[in-house]
Amino acid sequence: MKSNFYLWTGISAALFVLLAILTWILIDFPTSGYFWILALIAMSIAIRKNKELQGYTYTVLIFASVLAALFYPNYFVELNGYQLSGLIVPLLQIIMFGMGTSMSLNDFKGVFQMPKGVIIGLLCQFTIMPFIGYGLAKLSGFPPEIAAGLILIGCSPSGMASNVMSYLAKANLALSITITSVTTFLAPFVTPALMGLLAGEFVAVEAWKMMMDIIKIVMIPIGFGLLFNRFFKGKAKWLDEAMPVVSMLGIALILIIIIAAGRDSLLTIGPLLIALVVIHNLSGYTLGYWAARLFRMPEQDCRTIALEVGMQNGGLASGIAKEMGKIATVGLAPAVFGPLMNITGSVLASFWHRKPVETDLQKPNKETVKP
Repeated sequence: MKSNFYLWTGISAALFVLLAILTWILIDFPTSGYFWILALIAMSIAIRKNKELQGYTYTVLIFASVLAALFYPNYFVELNGYQLSGLIVPLLQIIMFGMGTSMSLNDFKGVFQMPKGVIIGLLCQFTIMPFIGYGLAKLSGFPPEIAAGLILIGCSPSGMASNVMSYLAKANLALSITITSVTTFLAPFVTPALMGLLAGEFVAVEAWKMMMDIIKIVMIPIGFGLLFNRFFKGKAKWLDEAMPVVSMLGIALILIIIIAAGRDSLLTIGPLLIALVVIHNLSGYTLGYWAARLFRMPEQDCRTIALEVGMQNGGLASGIAKEMGKIATVGLAPAVFGPLMNITGSVLASFWHRKPVETDLQKPNKETVKP
């Protein structure tokens, strides 16, 4: 029965694509939007039958959301006079609370158990991506506020997506979780400082306000999540099961709102912005990996640092852009970066999953702790 269900959703996806093409030819492209969106939704269900493809379900749904925002932006900008951009910060706070409920103080023990890996990871995280973002912003020729978005995503900490990819890539999951946790807690101080240094020529940066915004968006919700985990761990299984779904839906809605708000700019500069974001993302993986190799880190740790550097917290960057009052400009690069990094991260993690860790780098290392 389940197999037939996936078969029919696959057939439905193909039919929706055919209808989209026919509508495009016979009527016009904007009218075909409904069918493209339905095709992606059906495809996201159909690919769950294949174990190698089911990890892309969320990514395909994200693209369906992006298409919805591009084709029908009016539905996602305002509702009965309420600006939907006002939902971004509360949604991020809910997501960060969920992140806190999945964390504990044990996540920070890795700082002492794997000091070399953590220090190299932090240095790479807060140098490689910010300065590549600055270089791309200078070369882009974009309006200043849109260019500043490339720097903002580079100055953001890594996100939980990197932890998932590290697990799939057979990397050092414990190190990944530790770096994500530490960079997140350093973000209120490091991100505003880097933005002031690198993005000041593109957009006005109020470092103190940005620091307080990050504390409001990240630190306070995660703090409450940690307390919840400390006192109610195992007593609210419904919350443990619900939070990943809520987080995914929250991120999807945030992306829709940002894309809808910046639709006109995105249609004008979209191809170039996508190209620059891909360069930014792939450079993070490449330089992160080889920087770790330069310091003679084990292969598992090299993979971890590559993923931590290349995968940023796009949601936080979007929240910062919203608090700056520039969601439709500064927020565009983070909105594009999020879906693309999930695709490239999944491909890289799948490649590494099939590639055994090199024998000569598998020797016991007291700084590599199994999760």
